[in-house]
Amino acid sequence: MKAVNSALEQSLITKLNRSLIASCQPVDDGPMDKVEHVVAMAQAAVIGGAKGLRIEGADNVKAVAKVVDVPIVGIIKRDLAGSPIRITPFIDDVIALANAGADIIAFDGTDRPRPTPMLELLHAIHSCGCVAMADCADFKTGMELAKQGCTFIGSTMSGYTDLTCTPDEPDYQLVQDWVEQGINVIAEGRYNSPNRAAKAIELGAISVTVGSAITRIEHITGWFVNSIGKA
Repeated sequence: MKAVNSALEQSLITKLNRSLIASCQPVDDGPMDKVEHVVAMAQAAVIGGAKGLRIEGADNVKAVAKVVDVPIVGIIKRDLAGSPIRITPFIDDVIALANAGADIIAFDGTDRPRPTPMLELLHAIHSCGCVAMADCADFKTGMELAKQGCTFIGSTMSGYTDLTCTPDEPDYQLVQDWVEQGINVIAEGRYNSPNRAAKAIELGAISVTVGSAITRIEHITGWFVNSIGKA
């Protein structure tokens, strides 16, 4: 397997150390789901202090890359027949994100039926000159992908492989377990408050990704409406 560019890898680790990655992903087909809105959200997040951005879609990545100077985690989401894998499922997706200007390319790092094996995606990311992030759900798979050269391991999918019982709290234990093994952890998944994000950094995560609580107006509004309704 082709090795990652070590200079690029170390540069990104340094830039993202103890930082916030803002996930600028509007609700699909919502009023904010336009390239110009994604660009504006990304710029606003950087002004607010985000040291990295997580952007979905090659067109969005290309547009954002032109106006920011922070690392971009690029993904492409697809709804596939016959597979639950949504995040960057194909090698063509990897190539499109790399060509668009992504620094880091994230892919689904769960052991489920998939159109492209994880190690093939990892190899493609490295072949494109990018750094890889695996969106994982369990300790073992994250460790295996890190050993294969995946630079960043995210807790992104923890609690989301079985949608019938998604927990409310982030998976702090998974973050801590990986950190204790020397993994470059990006905490992600239900970090929807400043206190939760701070706890991830306190546990040793390199960075924490926050999405809905920053960039999805529909979700944020719904939280307030639901709380008011219960009052």
